[in-house]
Amino acid sequence: MLNDVLTIQQKFSKTDIKLNEPLSHYTYTKTGGPADYLAFPKTIAETTDLVNYAREQQLPLTILGNASNLIVKDGGIRGLVLILTKMHRIQVVGKEIIVQAGAKIIDTTIAAWQGGLTGLEFAAGIPGSIGGAMFMNAGAYDGEMSEVVSAMTLLLPNGQVQKFSGRELHFSYRHSLVQENQGIVLEAQFQLKKGDPVKIKARMDELNALRASKQPLEYPSCGSVFKRPTGYFTGKLIHEAGLQGKQIGGIQVSTKHAGFMVNVAHGTATNYIDLIHFVQKTVLEKSGVQLEPEVRIIGEDPESKN
Repeated sequence: MLNDVLTIQQKFSKTDIKLNEPLSHYTYTKTGGPADYLAFPKTIAETTDLVNYAREQQLPLTILGNASNLIVKDGGIRGLVLILTKMHRIQVVGKEIIVQAGAKIIDTTIAAWQGGLTGLEFAAGIPGSIGGAMFMNAGAYDGEMSEVVSAMTLLLPNGQVQKFSGRELHFSYRHSLVQENQGIVLEAQFQLKKGDPVKIKARMDELNALRASKQPLEYPSCGSVFKRPTGYFTGKLIHEAGLQGKQIGGIQVSTKHAGFMVNVAHGTATNYIDLIHFVQKTVLEKSGVQLEPEVRIIGEDPESKN
């Protein structure tokens, strides 16, 4: 595979490409094994060229955004991994915001506030990228991306770039068209409303203060671990199962919010996954409710790495 790397580095000499790079340097959990090749494209054209090249060479391809609601297994990821955080342009045009996939959600909400646009306040503290938010229809505090997205541009598996309207994106709870068609988010377009910047900022500050008071932001984590089961609150189910504070290796069910798992002592991705399975098993035994992970778990188990 080294020859593949040399070929990629030669072909994409202006792109930052790292070899055998630990993904723990980039994930919010501070866990995860190495990527064979890790690239940081800066433009949509560069991203498209890298993706098409990987497909032509039959290299496994993985796209990461801000690596926030994500667990990368300790064996790492084979093939080419793209982190899109350098592709982060945000444009405010009238009542619309056009945002590249690698831009941070938080930066997008700030741009909306500064442009006097309301509708994105609910996302003010979500620590992810726009691409990741589109993939999973991210939401918080009774708001979801589906409510404000008017269009999304995807790179499809056949190599074509196509723009989809909001109605074509099949949004539902933590789900979007991207999960169905294996497209790669390049850009999103938000349709917002004019508002009072003072009131917009006050609402953002209110939600950020609420988040800080309830969520364990002082530790590395993957954010909310499980989807909310219909008719239940995930944190309450975990708390009532007696699991708050439960720890496997360096990973702990947060004592501040049972819906989060935090890295308190140099934990590993395997610790995370073992704790997730333990919580699922225990909650099912105690309440009869099957918890479904919201966090994405990708990569290879340690023994699987060649």
